[in-house]
Amino acid sequence: MTPTDPGTELDAEDAKLVTLARGARGRAGVAEGAAVRDTDGRTYAGATVSLPSLRLTALQVAVATAVSSAAAALEAAVIVGAGGSPDADSAHAALDLNCPVVITTTADGTVTGRHRP
Repeated sequence: MTPTDPGTELDAEDAKLVTLARGARGRAGVAEGAAVRDTDGRTYAGATVSLPSLRLTALQVAVATAVSSAAAALEAAVIVGAGGSPDADSAHAALDLNCPVVITTTADGTVTGRHRP
């Protein structure tokens, strides 16, 4: 994924994704939370899963939840707590559903990057 100017402003729909991702992160007590919006405007959130038999990034969980609800494509994705860029597994999950942008933020929701395929 190619990084673009992180900017500081989020539109209302992307800010909602940050709120959902922060909530998922907080409930699970993990380092990363993620949320995605499909092309119908539905949103899905998830947190990192780290079990002995299963490891998923927060974005993989959010994408899997969207797919299991019949989402065919994504409009946007947010990863809270990801640092500067999505890891390869997260990026691939977003690209699987043709997501045009993955926004990364710090734990407090400050935008650190916008990443496009």
